[in-house]
Amino acid sequence: MTGESAAKGASGASADERAQGQDVLGLGDRERDYLLAWVGEHLTLVRRSASGQRPMYWVLGTVFVVGLAAHVGGFLLKSWVNTEPLAVVGDLIYTFGWALWTGAVVVVFVQIWPETKRRQFKQALDAYETAIGDQAQGGSGQAADAAGAGKGWQMPPE
Repeated sequence: MTGESAAKGASGASADERAQGQDVLGLGDRERDYLLAWVGEHLTLVRRSASGQRPMYWVLGTVFVVGLAAHVGGFLLKSWVNTEPLAVVGDLIYTFGWALWTGAVVVVFVQIWPETKRRQFKQALDAYETAIGDQAQGGSGQAADAAGAGKGWQMPPE
């Protein structure tokens, strides 16, 4: 019941926006046309950015660099000052920087690297299946069996 009223409210809001000359993105007709023209000119880049991991890589790289800079800056501040308030600030910056850059490294080893390996295995499996399918279509069923049995390569279990 709540979902239905929310759906009706959302569709009603979009109808009101369109009546005012705005689309779902909250842009007017002119801005929408410019946006669509830009996306059309940069379609491959937009597709790679939308479907790939590019934004996450940029965020991880930025977090790593900022964390490393904060870690070094906090260490320098902590070691140069002797007064208590600045030493605490230096220690906080040092710890925050350490947490940022080590967190980025952990994400790379826990998420990015295994995902990359999974994609490589999937590409290898797809290439293998395509090669076997091509051989089977060629009419030599024995060649397909020999290709599969002779390689000794198997997909690791999931």
